[in-house]
Amino acid sequence: MDTDLKNVVMTPPLYDYLLAQTSPPDAVQRKLIEVTRQLGGPAEMQIPHEQAVFLTLLTRVTGARRIVEVGTFTGYSTLAFAYGLPADGGRITTCDLSPEWTAVAREAWQAAGVSDRIDLRLGPASETLRQLPQDPVLDLVFLDADKPGYADYWDQLLPRVRPGGLLLADNVLYGGEAANPAATGNAAAIRDFNDLVREDPRVEAVLLPIADGLTLARKLP
Repeated sequence: MDTDLKNVVMTPPLYDYLLAQTSPPDAVQRKLIEVTRQLGGPAEMQIPHEQAVFLTLLTRVTGARRIVEVGTFTGYSTLAFAYGLPADGGRITTCDLSPEWTAVAREAWQAAGVSDRIDLRLGPASETLRQLPQDPVLDLVFLDADKPGYADYWDQLLPRVRPGGLLLADNVLYGGEAANPAATGNAAAIRDFNDLVREDPRVEAVLLPIADGLTLARKLP
């Protein structure tokens, strides 16, 4: 047995225990989870609730006020960030292609009373990001969209993040497939992205085993 290896296999009973130790979803979040489940297969794109709680806490702890998210889907992560923004101001710009899925998101944001904190941009994210100010003013960035696009989003957003700001990327384990040197498709794109982050001298980063893997990177001064 490798005594240096400290990890726990996430069995269903252990996952239930983990959820029991997490702040439960509020009424709006519960409804959004249910509505998203009714979409069928695409529902797997919604982040799990414990990850949403982590994003809210991270937003509050860092005092983030200017956030950009790539990949809205039905708005669960956007809602999590909006909950974490300070009451006296703060805004999240979120990018997506789907009017149908983001209509679900808009309804949830309105019900939660945070729609005034959210700027939804519909269209290709790479084009939306190019329209953002060049100044390094962003406090936090979250990537959760098409995997082959991650490298481009990273290169566009990192210069716009302030020193000390955070960049997050979701699905960086890609169901475990990212660990395979022979990975193909989305898994190969994620593997290449992980290499990009690891070798980027502008950040310090860690890959956390939260949900499907979450990269947490801090932009260096």
